[in-house]
Amino acid sequence: MLMLIALLLIGSWAIGQHRYFEKDSLAIRGYDPVAYFTESKAVKGDPHLFYNWQGSKWLFATDAHRQAFIKTPEAFAPQFGGYCAYGVSENHLSPTDPQAWTIVNGKLYLNYSPKVKSLWLPDTASRIPSAQQFWPNLQHK
Repeated sequence: MLMLIALLLIGSWAIGQHRYFEKDSLAIRGYDPVAYFTESKAVKGDPHLFYNWQGSKWLFATDAHRQAFIKTPEAFAPQFGGYCAYGVSENHLSPTDPQAWTIVNGKLYLNYSPKVKSLWLPDTASRIPSAQQFWPNLQHK
């Protein structure tokens, strides 16, 4: 019995640790995470092309994008759980606009708005390490 309780606690901790920001039960508000890398733009996903990963539903514009994500989701999923990277660098969680995005060193970062993205861009070299420092505590909130 004690082992079962321990497994349930570990399982719920792991699920909570990897949750992504969702809007209408969709990661990245239903945008295709792979398209940022392959098409260099935000592209809405097709509700029929989805994949459930880390407790979130991800949509894709093409089956090829879906297959690429299934193979290596960590390569395409946004950093900091899809929350605003600038906000995380300021030690708080904020929702994101899929149109306000950047790829830095092969990783996808989302921001609250285009205006916040304009604050984020000039200082990614210091903001990313700050966000990485704050993220472990923020992801449990």
